[in-house]
Amino acid sequence: MDIQSVYGNKIKDEKTFECIMDTFGHYVATIIYNVSKGTLTKEDVEETTSDVFITLWKNAEKVQEGKLKSYIACIAKTRALNKVNSVRNKASVNIEELDLEDDFSISDETEKKDITKEVRRVVDELTEPDREIIIRFYYYYQTAAEIAKIMDMNKETVKTRLRRTKEKIKKALTERGYAL
Repeated sequence: MDIQSVYGNKIKDEKTFECIMDTFGHYVATIIYNVSKGTLTKEDVEETTSDVFITLWKNAEKVQEGKLKSYIACIAKTRALNKVNSVRNKASVNIEELDLEDDFSISDETEKKDITKEVRRVVDELTEPDREIIIRFYYYYQTAAEIAKIMDMNKETVKTRLRRTKEKIKKALTERGYAL
């Protein structure tokens, strides 16, 4: 069975789900560890990994065919960031210091979603190896040194490509009408 082609209700088959957990367990833990920059304990990483798979189970119908790995990666990244913030915020919070005014703006949130979608389109249009470097750096939180080692490149070359590619992305977004 090609586990990557599993989607939707097929995920809720217990044997299939066990296979998914076996296949992607280490991958998820690695993303969580990389996102947290090593600040989470082993137990936190394990707990967050479990949360990722619980979320996958609950949202199985949202997984598109061929997108399982990227869907799991997105969940892992989000759960890791939430866990890091949770751990940081566990220090006592004085309720009097909280700003209880609602600063939420639907237009701001919609604009953020639009820009996020456009950034994804621009990244998808990049050529290799620039696209892979950007994805590894910003989505998997790998350092330039780690990327250089994995991609068999010089660290300085990776840094240069990152800088140039960020400039390309900014230029493309500006040309498409986004003020940065």
